[in-house]
Amino acid sequence: MSEKSSLKWGRQMAAIPGPSIIPDRVLAAFSQPMPDLYEGPLVAEQAIVRERLPGVAKTEGECFIITGNGHGGWQMATSNTLAAGDKVLVAEAGRFATIWGTYTSVSDIEVEVLAGTDRDPVDPAVLEARLTEDTNHEIKAVLVAHVDTASSVRNDIPALRRAMDAAGHPALLMVDCIASMGCEEFLMDEWGVDIALAGCQKGLMVPPGISFVWASEKALAAHARADRRVGYFDWEARQDRSNMYSYYAGTPPIAHLRGLLVALDIIEEEGGLEATWRRHEILASAVKAAVDAWSTPGGLEFNILGPASRSNCVTTVLTGGLDPSELRTLCEQQAGLILGLGIAGIEGFRLAHMGHLNPPMILGALGTIEAALHSLGTPMTSSGVAAAAAALGPHL
Repeated sequence: MSEKSSLKWGRQMAAIPGPSIIPDRVLAAFSQPMPDLYEGPLVAEQAIVRERLPGVAKTEGECFIITGNGHGGWQMATSNTLAAGDKVLVAEAGRFATIWGTYTSVSDIEVEVLAGTDRDPVDPAVLEARLTEDTNHEIKAVLVAHVDTASSVRNDIPALRRAMDAAGHPALLMVDCIASMGCEEFLMDEWGVDIALAGCQKGLMVPPGISFVWASEKALAAHARADRRVGYFDWEARQDRSNMYSYYAGTPPIAHLRGLLVALDIIEEEGGLEATWRRHEILASAVKAAVDAWSTPGGLEFNILGPASRSNCVTTVLTGGLDPSELRTLCEQQAGLILGLGIAGIEGFRLAHMGHLNPPMILGALGTIEAALHSLGTPMTSSGVAAAAAALGPHL
């Protein structure tokens, strides 16, 4: 029998949790000629972006734009609000909050990890108990990820805020929304979040290169005692909206700002963030229905145990006895579908459903995975594609 021919010769689909699929209109914005930095269209364009960004996080607070990825947002958040010798509490649930903690520790900040698992969200009761013990209020900030892209957990941010309030603790609540912003409901002011941060390359549908930090009045006030400030990230100069050069700490990320403006237009055309969140919820329901159908004892299963804590933007699937690299290679080389690899010791794959996606794209990805599972002889309870189609049907 002849060797199988690859079927990948169409448009490749990257179902990875960032960078997500970029709309053609956003990519086209990157092809425009570079403008004058100090007058003309750019001045108006970047002002519009800055005016619209607080609404993305549902806040009346300040928003800072960084030329850099989300890790730059981590450093901006902590360096502008903490002093040497302060302690932060990292609420562990997956990988990324703990990495944020390691970035913080190099600034003479003490980092304590509130231990968690790769399969569950942060427990509000455990957080409340730890903060209640901190009677001297040595902990100055709680660091947590809204959605962790390694484990695919979604933490209950309002519940964590309530736990902090129940403990009567004044620590800042800092939330990493790199994976979730634009995909999951996030209400910064209503939920009592002091700092939120995100990148542009996931739910906001822009190629990697800029990130955002939203700060409440309480966070801005903490800046006065912060002594770990870094010149490039320092909020002091960046709050001067009349000086574009100072606001961006140098030349603005022109192409990214133009792409972001188009991406925000696309979200508005969809009906606003609420409509975008709802689309992600519906598409995620199809993915979850498919994984449920594929799941077998000792075989494929959700990484996150509780259904309510499974995110609407990425799903991590454990593969049991199946080698996940074999599945990923087959999907990519034979069908043109790129799946996210399991990270942080998780044996499985990650299927992203974030950003510029619709039912044909989701069903195509799920159908490809199911075909690959058949090719590899993987046991499945029933058809994931049929289950996904049934989940989507009422919404069409």
